[in-house]
Amino acid sequence: MKWKERLTHYDAAKFRKDLISGCIVGIVAIPLGMAFAIASGVKPEYGLYTTIIAGILISLCGGSKFQIGGPTGAFIPILLAIVLQYGYENLLIAGFLAGIFLILMGVLRLGTLIKFIPRPVTIGFTAGIAVTIFSGQIGNFLGLTGMQRHEYFFDNMKEIVLRLPTLNIYSILTAGICLAALLLTPKWLPKVPGSLVGILVSTFVAIWLFPGKVTTIGSAYGVIPGGLPSFHPISLTWDNIVPMLQPALIIALLGSIESLLSAVVADGMTGTRHNSNRELIGQGIANIAAPLFGGIPATGAIARTATNIKNGAVSPLSGIIHGIVVLLVVALFAPYASTIPLASMAPILMVVAWNMSERKAFAHMLRTRTSDTLVLLVTFLLTVFATLTVAVEVGLILAVILFVKRMGDLLTVDKVLPDRSSAGEKVMAHMVTKEHDCPQISIFTVDGPLFFGASQAFDRFVAQIDSNLLRVVLIRMGKVPFMDTTGEANFTSLVKQLQQAGITVLVSGLRIQPRKLMMKTGCYELIGEAHFFEHTGEALSMALDKIHQDKCRGCRHFAFRECPALCGAEPERHKLPDRKGAIIRDDKVTV
Repeated sequence: MKWKERLTHYDAAKFRKDLISGCIVGIVAIPLGMAFAIASGVKPEYGLYTTIIAGILISLCGGSKFQIGGPTGAFIPILLAIVLQYGYENLLIAGFLAGIFLILMGVLRLGTLIKFIPRPVTIGFTAGIAVTIFSGQIGNFLGLTGMQRHEYFFDNMKEIVLRLPTLNIYSILTAGICLAALLLTPKWLPKVPGSLVGILVSTFVAIWLFPGKVTTIGSAYGVIPGGLPSFHPISLTWDNIVPMLQPALIIALLGSIESLLSAVVADGMTGTRHNSNRELIGQGIANIAAPLFGGIPATGAIARTATNIKNGAVSPLSGIIHGIVVLLVVALFAPYASTIPLASMAPILMVVAWNMSERKAFAHMLRTRTSDTLVLLVTFLLTVFATLTVAVEVGLILAVILFVKRMGDLLTVDKVLPDRSSAGEKVMAHMVTKEHDCPQISIFTVDGPLFFGASQAFDRFVAQIDSNLLRVVLIRMGKVPFMDTTGEANFTSLVKQLQQAGITVLVSGLRIQPRKLMMKTGCYELIGEAHFFEHTGEALSMALDKIHQDKCRGCRHFAFRECPALCGAEPERHKLPDRKGAIIRDDKVTV
């Protein structure tokens, strides 16, 4: 949607709504921006710079009217891992490259494809991220000193245990006050940001009752500089780019999922529709610009977007105003933020982790005990105990493998015969028995997609073919919606095998996509156009014309209604019942 369309009928009343919602979201974003930056292993001001630059550009260039962009909790594990392994400067390069990837995804119109990432994978890594964030704040909550940050969960837990003797009761009191404010504010003051109340109250208590007893942002990271964000050049050499390609791709993938999910939530709350490809382009522009001012990767923030909508936003101007509000606060009051205790930031991130944990969906999927449960657990455990990169890659691969297996198992090949006792003479698999099966004509119903994961079905197909007296194989393909080149190759191999044995192959009910593919590959010509039929009844008429009638004498299988005449004294074809008008559709024969 273009800006001209977005601002159609825009007036002063709507601007007031955007101004109010933008100011409120801006205030909410300040503590979150600092907290996410600290948890990601960088200075708190870089989170604020990201909120300003990315927040404005995502609203300006994105595809959602209500999206609020900035640093989010979902990025914390992967950004921290990059900082610990490669350093802050390389994190900026990874964010810049991720922006390029996001723009390419938008230009190539891949926005809709992101929605097809399996839900067990997204729930698994989201829950894993929540555990990582929560556990990463235990040290600050307890006021442990001398702690070192590690990339892996076990190392961080070991570090906490080793530093427990340094526990600070004043930090616990400060964190407890902030946590109480976070939990009680929504009940008592629902329109006031709980995170802001928690930080202000706990900071004032710490300064007033036990000054100098807790670690603050200033003592840990230095004074937050005021003024506007300054240009921060990054070194884009080939040697710096290559190692960061994989982390950048993961950032782009995670950012696209998070932003499009946030946009979908916004659509559900407002009844609007976002442009997913434009949203990716907007996210890409924001992530290219943010590192140039020291900012970290950003994406759409679900909680802040929902807050924006709940406070009456009507256009993207609210998101721009939110960024401007943060800019003004940083320019005028940034040094005062240095007095905020780290213990005050810990409960905020813990609550964020709890809210993003997808605990209900996680528990529900565990109870289903399906293959999706396995994907969920593997992705979750790898996110917690390995890295998010490994978790996403393995989760997606495992989900694809299990999906292919399930789809392959869906394909069935049944040998069938008409059930003359049923209305319409349905062709049924149970009619085929050792005593009731035509030795010269075999009819098979193929049900399901013929693709690379269904090769085992052809083995079952061949196993059911007895070529001693067999003259015709009729394959009913009305229930084959799709065929890929592997499925076509297996099918062609089967046809050649039957033809080499002197068996005629007939096909009925072939659908459009398989027909087009078979025409391209030559399989259609191999079978012969005259051997394709719209209805099974027509194909069966040709099949009966091709059998050896002298072989029918003495046969007592009576598979078809023509069999008594063929087995009798007068088997001439002109005396056989005419099937030219017979139609078999949806497993029914109608004459």
